[in-house]
Amino acid sequence: MLGLLRALADDGLRVQAFKSGPDYIDPAFHRAASARASFNLDTWAMGDGLLNAIAAQAAGAEICIAEGSMGLYDGVATRGQSGFGSSAETALRMGWPVVLVVDVSGQAQSAAAVALGFKMYNPELLFAGVILNRVASPRHERLARLGMEQAGLTVLGALPRRGDLTLPERHLGLIQAVEHPDLEAAIVGYADFLRAHVDLDAIKAEARGNGPGPGGALPQPPAQRIALAQDAAFSFAYPHLVEGWHAAGAEVLPFSPLADEAPAKDADLVWLPGGYPELYAGRLAGAQTFADGLRSHAQTRPVHGECGGYMALGTALIDKDGTRHPMVGLLGLVTSYEKRKLHLGYRQAQLQTTMPGYAPGRRLRGHEFHYSTILEQPDAPLATVADADGNPVAETGSCRGQVTGTFFHLITAEEAA
Repeated sequence: MLGLLRALADDGLRVQAFKSGPDYIDPAFHRAASARASFNLDTWAMGDGLLNAIAAQAAGAEICIAEGSMGLYDGVATRGQSGFGSSAETALRMGWPVVLVVDVSGQAQSAAAVALGFKMYNPELLFAGVILNRVASPRHERLARLGMEQAGLTVLGALPRRGDLTLPERHLGLIQAVEHPDLEAAIVGYADFLRAHVDLDAIKAEARGNGPGPGGALPQPPAQRIALAQDAAFSFAYPHLVEGWHAAGAEVLPFSPLADEAPAKDADLVWLPGGYPELYAGRLAGAQTFADGLRSHAQTRPVHGECGGYMALGTALIDKDGTRHPMVGLLGLVTSYEKRKLHLGYRQAQLQTTMPGYAPGRRLRGHEFHYSTILEQPDAPLATVADADGNPVAETGSCRGQVTGTFFHLITAEEAA
């Protein structure tokens, strides 16, 4: 994805990147490769209006490239606002053809049967062709191409197996773009690799699709002046949310808790997004200016935290080594990474009390992904929360005075039927 974005940009095209699904990390990498903000498109969490508004962010671009998530047809079992959340649904919704990347390691002509199955599973899906990935040798490529030709599938490229093209990972997937030691050099290398082995002109020729549908708007800001934590510990704010705030005229005032910065004193709201506070728990525990500024703000105005931001608002965070670090203490939440427990999936919530920008009773949709365990959650619950299938989950969020927090990352409020 990164190599394709940069190679097309190097060809002089204005490239708009999208991510299908709820991933928090990939859009920042896309932005580094294309020099243009990337946005999530999510058919489970988003209604048609929001999908239209996000698609409209491609205005001025000459080509759109959307990265899928999981397998092409993988989604949840229960329909959401527009669908089940699969990458195929995103392609169908936008009228975009699919380029299927097929791992051909350990097979040759048989890979064509797999690719043909993907094409025939939903005949309505536009299918541009395949890129063969992890090709072992010129002979292996010839055999795989022969199979694709016999199946009537267009081969758009063949990527030789290389072990040096990986990106560093940690427990939530890739490391963040801001943490990569030399991301620009890596992206240049990916682009050179793509250019050498993929028919970029053929991909450009296959590009087509619908324009954004009528109507729809990005989410409205929860306040006029929003102090937004932004650094390596707090970076998982969905781009369409922040863009919506800007578009509606709100002022977004970035600050860095890791640099021990306090939020702007004249902010109407402090918003702490998710990220990796567990990796910086010691520094956050010692960030007195940040903590004092947050406590002062919370006396009269709202503070909200998502996932990592929620943990930072709590009483303590216990890291993977069992060390307990005091957090800001605006909520009673105590979380631990000493024993990792995966919490992953879409969330639908109905607010029991006010959350910044949303009244009690409002239904929200979001996504949760972390490995922490709740040891204490003594405050009043913020919402009743369930997974995509409607099964209740224990991570209800918390509310104390002007302070709220959730383990889910907000994607949108539900659209009216």
